[in-house]
Amino acid sequence: MKKSFLLAAGLLLSPAALFAQKNVEFSTPYEFDPPHYICYRAPQPVTIDGNIDTPEWAEVPWTSDFVDIQGKNRPVTPRHRCRAKLMWDNQYLYIAGEMIEPHLWATLTERESVIFHDNDFEVFLDVNGSTHHYMEFEVNALGTEWDLLLTRPYRDGCMPLNAWNMNGMRSAVKLYGTLNDPSDTDEKWTFEMAIPLSTLLEVHYGPREVKEGTQWRLNFSRVQWLLDVKDGKYVKKPNTPEDNWVWAPTGKISIHEPEYWGFLQFSEITAGKGTAPFVWNRNEDVKWALRQLYFRQREFRSANGRWATTPAELKASQIKVEGMTFQPKVYIAGDTYRIVAPGFDGTSWAIDNYGHIAQGR
Repeated sequence: MKKSFLLAAGLLLSPAALFAQKNVEFSTPYEFDPPHYICYRAPQPVTIDGNIDTPEWAEVPWTSDFVDIQGKNRPVTPRHRCRAKLMWDNQYLYIAGEMIEPHLWATLTERESVIFHDNDFEVFLDVNGSTHHYMEFEVNALGTEWDLLLTRPYRDGCMPLNAWNMNGMRSAVKLYGTLNDPSDTDEKWTFEMAIPLSTLLEVHYGPREVKEGTQWRLNFSRVQWLLDVKDGKYVKKPNTPEDNWVWAPTGKISIHEPEYWGFLQFSEITAGKGTAPFVWNRNEDVKWALRQLYFRQREFRSANGRWATTPAELKASQIKVEGMTFQPKVYIAGDTYRIVAPGFDGTSWAIDNYGHIAQGR
């Protein structure tokens, strides 16, 4: 193989390029500490009407209360409590949400509107754990829906597919108060939905089934605006950004950081009939180590105008995986890269320049 070709491919650096290379002091990413939730089987048939104060939901556990999206970077308790719960059966994943709300307000009535321009409740699901091909659903207090599929996060050149629909999905809201009436104080609104498992598994890379121990990545978000009253109507408080309250914080005002989302683990136990432990997959530690190299590649390229070609350039030895020696390899092809590392249980994991992570060689 000729030297000129190697130089063009980025596999061999000239002395001038090496001399010009900038040393990068890599930043520390937000801590990786995702919450988890055990999803139990529905104890009886579910009616989707927005009312979650019903027998089928009574024994289903709540998630932890939502926090500010910036997490420990902004340790502020949300003004109003928000939480969710989930269960499943052979056909559907059921999701419920409760939003304490003294001022029920919503304006958008057209489906596929940008719902977070109102106060809203949002659901995010990544059934592969790859951070690509994940689903988003938003709803306001009027019950107006917006669902879409995202090919990858916006930071990686996302192509949001608004034409995609959660086929067979049903949802409803219930209001505890009066909508768009500033003359009184309201209590809350609740939300309920059923999503066919077949729809959720359309983009699954492996077997299209859910069983005991299946794990997906999941997050929830509540967008909340501060309101004023003008001429007897609610209006957004001028020059005031929205609050973002979530189940799994991402450390920044961006929900589209799927590596920080929580873990949803399915159990065959019926809700209220027992408990199942959450089982940590040690390969998630390997995936997080690769994700840190992905972050570093972005910073290295910003400083040097190219991808790093070796683990040493990324200071990979600084990244530790408990229970193993982390030994990644970097492969460059033109203006793309792939970083591969051995995992646990004979697996191998890879991440590319678009942030896609999956088992690979």
